[in-house]
Amino acid sequence: MKINRKLRFQLFMQNSLFVLLFIVLVFLIGYLTHQYHFSRDITQSNRNTLTQGSINVLKQMKEPVYLTVFASEDNTSNGETYRKGVSNFIARFQRSKPDIKLVFVSPAEQPKLAQEAGIKAEGEMVVEYQKRSEHLLPPYAEQELTNLFVRLSRTHNRPVMYLDGHGEHNLIGIKNYDLGEFGKQLESKGFKLSNPDLTIAQAVPSNGAMLVIAGPQIDVSPIEVKKIKDYLISGGNLLWLLDDENLHGLKEIADYIGLEVKPGMVIDGTAAQYGADPKVAFASAYGDHAITKNFMLRTLFPEALKISAQGTFDNGWKVSNLIDVAPNGWFETNKDEYSKKDSKAKFDSKEDTPGPINIAVALERTYGNKGQRVVVVGNANFLSNTFVANGGNLDLGINIVNWLAGDDNLITIQPMPIKDVNVTIPTGTKHFIIAWTVFHGFQFFIPLGLLVAGVLIWLKRRKA
Repeated sequence: MKINRKLRFQLFMQNSLFVLLFIVLVFLIGYLTHQYHFSRDITQSNRNTLTQGSINVLKQMKEPVYLTVFASEDNTSNGETYRKGVSNFIARFQRSKPDIKLVFVSPAEQPKLAQEAGIKAEGEMVVEYQKRSEHLLPPYAEQELTNLFVRLSRTHNRPVMYLDGHGEHNLIGIKNYDLGEFGKQLESKGFKLSNPDLTIAQAVPSNGAMLVIAGPQIDVSPIEVKKIKDYLISGGNLLWLLDDENLHGLKEIADYIGLEVKPGMVIDGTAAQYGADPKVAFASAYGDHAITKNFMLRTLFPEALKISAQGTFDNGWKVSNLIDVAPNGWFETNKDEYSKKDSKAKFDSKEDTPGPINIAVALERTYGNKGQRVVVVGNANFLSNTFVANGGNLDLGINIVNWLAGDDNLITIQPMPIKDVNVTIPTGTKHFIIAWTVFHGFQFFIPLGLLVAGVLIWLKRRKA
């Protein structure tokens, strides 16, 4: 083909147009990547993205969050990349909440600023939200930072009060049947715990968020019962966890809220497939309520009771059923069938009630200018130190307390701690050689092999 001036000009224009369109395409891709973000975490524990619980908490925070990290400058030549690691960690939160502002301050260069902030450790972070602040010490974890956000988001600091002195499951106890681990989780979420002595106090303190009655084992005195009822009459919130149908002196309270507790125990026919005792009932469905909205975690309740509540014109309660358990089980009414360890309960259509069985109710009514809330669960062991970490028990307990405290916007699935991702190499020369070969193979041998192969192919093609 003979190339003349006209053809040369056409080729020049075509090439110029191609270059121009290529440059426009590059800028367009850059603009789209700046405006839209998409990522997929393929790690086993999703360690590079936030859990849905953390995302839900961030969505509730309407104001900007200011993070100040007091850490020295990175020295990359010596492998010091602390600030970079913090930036990458916070970037996971910033993708869900862009108005999280991160600032680094060197304590060595600005010692006065660090002293005024009360900094005690290198890498300490100060988190500020709505003119409230807290400190977080390294190493940082998603669960700790999210819990801190929850604490700063709370609209009050009213304590969670709990009844004690009658053999209850104690919120600060360390025994298996106590609720100490649950109490620690409440404190990490910004709640304070209080233990008023109703035998001495004139009344249940009105400044508390709620009163918790967790399965008393001996009768509560009439004086204390009267104070608890007066507390309810005056608009107080209540969380009542039942161990058995014996109300231990609190029948007057049950009558006031229209509560009925059936004698017996839930037997779950599907517990065996989870390797559990039939006396452990698994939740099958949850009611349409703020506490259980979008709640899909499995929960378990050892030796659960069937309960119900009736709202009337006189008491003004709006009643909602919360938890249905044992769809393939039943409510056993024959005590001899479930009280003995070796006995195997059998369903009797004449006496027993087939599942599913409701074991929890939420009551709500308007008192003056504010709402009053009560939750009764026919089981206290599900929040005990033994069972609180099983399934979604902790999440359900936190949701109940948040709702009773009026923090409906903080009801969410709690972030789960990241699983252990460390690699443990067994001792011995053979295992060391295998590990060394695998790690350095990906780091050096395979890249060098590909490079050599590429050079050889290039030389072969050049000679051809």
